[in-house]
Amino acid sequence: MTDRPLRIDIITIFPAMVKGFVEESILKRAMAMERVFFNVVDLRNYTTDKHRTTDDRAYGGGPGMVMKPEPLFAAVDTLKTAGSRVLLMTPQGRRFDQSVAETLAPEKHLIFLCGHYEGVDERVRTALATDELSIGDYVLTNGTLAAVVVVDAITRLLPGVLGGEGATTEESFRQGLLEYPQYTRPAEFRGMPVPQVLRSGDHAAIARWRADQARERTRKRRPDLFKEGMGYVS
Repeated sequence: MTDRPLRIDIITIFPAMVKGFVEESILKRAMAMERVFFNVVDLRNYTTDKHRTTDDRAYGGGPGMVMKPEPLFAAVDTLKTAGSRVLLMTPQGRRFDQSVAETLAPEKHLIFLCGHYEGVDERVRTALATDELSIGDYVLTNGTLAAVVVVDAITRLLPGVLGGEGATTEESFRQGLLEYPQYTRPAEFRGMPVPQVLRSGDHAAIARWRADQARERTRKRRPDLFKEGMGYVS
């Protein structure tokens, strides 16, 4: 490869959790193709005490523990390059979606900060992170899980990773719509036939059917995604 691969550093206290993902499926293929380079970083390696402490009690009291700033700053100081984007996974961040994935895929270096416990010291948010991302309004055990979701969505957009330059163009959310229904053989299964139009060989009719189905499915299932001006007539 002549192009420089996307470098992704994932800073976490659960490195084994990440390795299980990056060594399988699309992420593994992308690494083999040298489209991306993953570096899983154990945050505890950047602590300075014998207990390798990454958290402490919150000033002002309250339940739970807060991740300390020192190890996170030390890790990023070591890893960062010119133009690095430091992504903090947090419920308070911008909602991650396909459009955000598309803006991140062309980057050269992404550093993910994976929180845990009650969150991270506010100074990490204000002085270290360049971006804050959330994958949804729910609570996870730790930010590592969220980071892996984001990494997967970004990696599959890299050129050639899915086997063709147009492989992602018709996927769900790619054009603001859910994907149309998909069928494969057999033509009929337990009394449920494949729509005749898909077996017709009429590519123009198939394209129209798929577009109509995508619009209708989006209107019914995700009205928040459905936009005016898509050509849908109720």
